[in-house]
Amino acid sequence: MARFRRSDDWGFPRWRDYGAARAAQSVALCDRHGCDQPGTCPAPKAPNSREKWLFCTAHAAEYNAGWDYFAALDAAGAAAQEESETREARGYGSAKHWGWGEGDGSRSRAELDALRLFDLPTDADADAIKAAHRRMAKANHPDLNPGNAAAAERFQASQAAYEILLAAEARRA
Repeated sequence: MARFRRSDDWGFPRWRDYGAARAAQSVALCDRHGCDQPGTCPAPKAPNSREKWLFCTAHAAEYNAGWDYFAALDAAGAAAQEESETREARGYGSAKHWGWGEGDGSRSRAELDALRLFDLPTDADADAIKAAHRRMAKANHPDLNPGNAAAAERFQASQAAYEILLAAEARRA
């Protein structure tokens, strides 16, 4: 009985390249006569057959170019199938959940909350954001409202909201 031999492939550092194997890998070549590329794309030899050709990508594209998906359907059936597939494809245009919230989906929830604090629309530009921040900061600054804890809290909230919007604008730029 053959004795099990431990692999010297354990531990770190690894002494061989990753992906290197002990035995040679067998590669199936393209079934097109004269092609020496690897056959990576299976294609059926005949309808309803389990036998497959193995083509390279170029010959698979050539094989599939003559394929008519609607050949087995009559004109009305082909039109109905095409209409249902295009209707399904149109459904992938935009995610459904963007309709539930505000905006066009380009701003995060934190940005939308910051814009709501400044009473700005979701598509406000940088100049409008800066003006709203200055207006709110001037009205609630602790130096202008000494001893007013609510004004100090609103000032801190406006500072945090402005920093969020500045960081988002910097990421987009």
